[in-house]
Amino acid sequence: MSSRHFVVAVTNANTLLPASWSPALSFVDRITATALGEQGSTANPVAQAVAAYTYCAGVETGYGFFAPRPSTVRKLVFEIEYSDGRVQYELPHVGDAATGLRLSLLFDSLVRIPYPDLRKTMLKMMAFSVWREHRDATTIRAVFGLVQLPTIAEFKRGKKESYSVLYAYDFTFAPSGATNP
Repeated sequence: MSSRHFVVAVTNANTLLPASWSPALSFVDRITATALGEQGSTANPVAQAVAAYTYCAGVETGYGFFAPRPSTVRKLVFEIEYSDGRVQYELPHVGDAATGLRLSLLFDSLVRIPYPDLRKTMLKMMAFSVWREHRDATTIRAVFGLVQLPTIAEFKRGKKESYSVLYAYDFTFAPSGATNP
């Protein structure tokens, strides 16, 4: 896994290594992805075994934390709508730093989930916890995206961060707790 993070960083020119290394490293990346069962069908038993091992061992995200460049910042915002037209915005709440780290890792994983229905279900579960705090809400929209930070030069010129939406889902929850897609 860590070799994949290294190769991706170098091929995307995120290091001081020469760009001429990119084609060879892209080839190494394809070989590594194949060996890890990340290429081809998800019905492949080898791919399933490797995926099960990496998820059970907790190493599916590799060691990207030590990469030469920080990872992309992701953000989840809940837009809470009420029957009287009020709209309120809320970010996910965490109880401690460890939970915050896990939430950050969950956000990193959300963008790699190849199954849109699974992604939607995960966001729906988080929206449900928000609804439990706002039971009079009519709709909760989960908006997940990327925070694009300015470069140092752009920041000095006054540019602020921007937000790019990747996924947005609307959820309604009945007073009994039953949900509608």
